[in-house]
Amino acid sequence: RVLLNIMYLIVETVRQEAEGDKPEWKSMRQTFRAELGAPLYNNEPFSVMLFGMVTKFCSGHAPHFPMKKVLLLLWKTVLCTLGGFEELQSMKAEKREILGLPPLPEDSIQVIRNMRAASPPASASDLIEQQQKRGRREHKALIKQDNLDAFNERDPYKADDSREEEEENDDDNSLEGETFPLERDEVMPPPTQHPPSDRITCPKGLPWAPKVREKDIEMFLESSRSKFIGYTLGSDTNTVVGLPRPIHESIRTLKLHKYTSIAEVQVHMEEEYLCSPLSGGEEEVEQVPAEILYQGLLPSLPQYMIALLKILLAAAPTSKAKTDSINILADVLPEEMPTTVLQSMKLGVDVNRHKEIIVKAISAVLLLLLKHFKLNHIYQFEYMAQHLVFANCIPLILKFFNQNIMSYITAKNSISVLDYPYCVVHELPELTAESLEAGDNNQFCWRNLFSCINLLRILNKLTKWKHSRTMMLVVFKSAPILKRALKVKQAMMQLYVLKLLKVQTKYLGRQWRKSNMKTMSAIYQKVRHRLNDDWAYGNDLDARPWDFQAEECALRASIERFNARRYDRAHGNPDFVPVDNCLQSVLGQRVELPEEFQVNYDLWLEREVFSRPISWEELLQ
Repeated sequence: RVLLNIMYLIVETVRQEAEGDKPEWKSMRQTFRAELGAPLYNNEPFSVMLFGMVTKFCSGHAPHFPMKKVLLLLWKTVLCTLGGFEELQSMKAEKREILGLPPLPEDSIQVIRNMRAASPPASASDLIEQQQKRGRREHKALIKQDNLDAFNERDPYKADDSREEEEENDDDNSLEGETFPLERDEVMPPPTQHPPSDRITCPKGLPWAPKVREKDIEMFLESSRSKFIGYTLGSDTNTVVGLPRPIHESIRTLKLHKYTSIAEVQVHMEEEYLCSPLSGGEEEVEQVPAEILYQGLLPSLPQYMIALLKILLAAAPTSKAKTDSINILADVLPEEMPTTVLQSMKLGVDVNRHKEIIVKAISAVLLLLLKHFKLNHIYQFEYMAQHLVFANCIPLILKFFNQNIMSYITAKNSISVLDYPYCVVHELPELTAESLEAGDNNQFCWRNLFSCINLLRILNKLTKWKHSRTMMLVVFKSAPILKRALKVKQAMMQLYVLKLLKVQTKYLGRQWRKSNMKTMSAIYQKVRHRLNDDWAYGNDLDARPWDFQAEECALRASIERFNARRYDRAHGNPDFVPVDNCLQSVLGQRVELPEEFQVNYDLWLEREVFSRPISWEELLQ
């Protein structure tokens, strides 16, 4: 525990950069990052050794490991060696420039920072509850203040349950993230007219530039040719002979917004390597930190993913204690159970805080690995993502969100007087029940909000452009679970919830779309548009076939071919191994003979050479 604490402090301290850093400090930081990510002990990086500790803990071989500290150190090590989201964005822009692709249309981090939260849609149970309240208390004006309402007055990332405002203000402005009054227990009075200067003006237009894939242009041209001319040209996107002028303009607009991702280029290059293994030449794999880490994780990556998800399941607030589940509380539970109420309260706070930190660390590690592997090579990302799906990551995350998410985000499982650095700077006061219940001054828990956003982003990564996994969201009835998460009025969290709802809208039926028009409007306002994407209706051609197992099998075959070609040198195709045909070099090779052969060389000569009749004339013919 002490060693893990020391290493965590070293990594976190060295990782932090400041504007006034001296040049020698920057060079030392780069050296530290390189050494931390390089293969060291047992020819594996430090992160792989920490992953090994996680699997040993889950298998029961090392139940004494302090798993919270191991996971926190793993998170900070991955963050230090691979880089955070801002470094990832700059690396992505640099890689696009190297591949000859146009620059990114916008900085996604800045767009999300400037985005405002939308009002949550009212559910049927909310409307029934409001009608009951309206009948009981028509003239009362008792204000019920939510935990986040006070914070809403000063922070744009606000999170409250504005159900009454949803029903009363059922217009387009309710989705623009305006500031609403505090929630009341009865119907709200008619809104007062404010002068124009009091209104918060939102930027006009959509936040994201629309995108079009090459596949979308091909499908549009194929359908147009078959409709107007009666023939198709496959993947030809340039020939427009015989098509009407409006189709020409449509194709021009589509090509204007065409976006080619790094993943598409990597898939095309991989296909070329497989089609021409001899003439294609040897692939030059740049040994960046993500590549080194993937090579270290590759042999046991499925076990690492299963171990992380097992711990995530045990730490989830919705999971119930089972006899076969792993014990993640071994390093927080005392030897003797508490005897007083104060000790019981403190232990309860410690246990909940312990679980929250574990969820935060695991979600951050998974998201960082997915994003860095996707940038390094798409099939590295797909390999990790597929094993997460096989380990039931999608239903696990949905189970995590199938709770009162507002209560989870506003939970105060911390004791401010014991938190760092307060406990070091100040003298430790005497703990009382009142001081434990007081908690900190924050209106909600940033730690839990961070975890929720990470899990939503992981779910988006796993299901994007995968119809089989999108159907898993539909089968597990994720729509009502995700709709409840929209009550958290934080723009970034709402964006990823709306993305998950958008991909499954075409499967949910007309009645769902009809009764959730506010959610549909929020998707239109906040999620990026894909031209020709018929997301609001069930007309997508790719959404019709139900043989989703073939899609996963084809992806798995491509991943296995990639891993075998690049990393499995021992079991490569012997036909593609270079052969030395020069007689002089072959005869000049030094052959190490075994010691037993050298001792019995005379006996071998007598038995195999001298005593065997050889017809040299027949041999020479």
